[in-house]
Amino acid sequence: MTDQPRQNLTGLDLIAEIARLKRERNAVILAHYYQRPELQDLADFVGDSLELSRKAAATDADVIAFCGVKFMAETAKILAPEKIVVLPDMEAGCSLEDSCPPDDFAAFRALHPDAIALTYINCSAEVKALSDVIVTSSSAETILAQIPREQKIIFGPDRHLGGYLNRKFDREMILWPGVCIVHEAFSETELLKLKAQHPGAPVAAHPECPPHIIDHADYVGSTSGILNFAKTMGGDTLIVATEPHIIHQMQKAVPAKHFIGAPGADGNCNCNICPYMALNTVEKLYLALRDLEPRIEMDEELRLAAKRSLDKMLELASGTVGKGDLGRA
Repeated sequence: MTDQPRQNLTGLDLIAEIARLKRERNAVILAHYYQRPELQDLADFVGDSLELSRKAAATDADVIAFCGVKFMAETAKILAPEKIVVLPDMEAGCSLEDSCPPDDFAAFRALHPDAIALTYINCSAEVKALSDVIVTSSSAETILAQIPREQKIIFGPDRHLGGYLNRKFDREMILWPGVCIVHEAFSETELLKLKAQHPGAPVAAHPECPPHIIDHADYVGSTSGILNFAKTMGGDTLIVATEPHIIHQMQKAVPAKHFIGAPGADGNCNCNICPYMALNTVEKLYLALRDLEPRIEMDEELRLAAKRSLDKMLELASGTVGKGDLGRA
């Protein structure tokens, strides 16, 4: 683990040990679609950020081992404070979170006092506490559709997701300038070459991609949306413009189909693999369950402030909050 001494785990059956520790700890393993395949296969539930948030809020486990990145594990702790939440590697961060320091976001909000903050879940607990409503890529359209057109909105930290929503809904949200380093790395030129090699194959893209990639997509949606598209599309080949570990679930769901990850600038680099998601390993998951470290801890005042915007997300995503309830935090 990055913040612990290296340990010799030679000879251990890590899969069996993880299963044993799960039973002893009454633990649940949650994993994002961008995790390594072996971690996805060990998880009790694999999903996108919205699905994982709902699972964290509802679980009756005593321990949540979160195979994802730090903001996801923080979200689990915010929604389930009585649980022990461990993250296999505490260095597993997010470029979008890094792009949006809380003090800078607070100053940004102050420049637009009549706007509400609709904020992507890829941010710190401190930024969530400064926000009115959190969104995920799978809930953003549902939530934005419920906000009156006359209401001014600031959206961060992903300018590509915000720009996509602006174009689709003809809105003028004020955008924070952050980007995801993974989705920013896709090459339009290489994508066009790939499309020429596979004529007729549709492209599915995550809305964190820049417009020059989105413009070539036949489907734009969250990781869970892209997975569902892969299952239901008519053809047998799909080009996938998001972090390629989602393809593991596609291959499991529809093994007869062929899935191709969209390329980076040189056509075959690994720049579309999230370096933060890649930090978690089976060995680190075992150690996290064994030691219950590294553990997510949070000041209660911060947790409650962040929870308000997450609660709004969960309520609006299910359509249970009236438009009049969308006040500033």
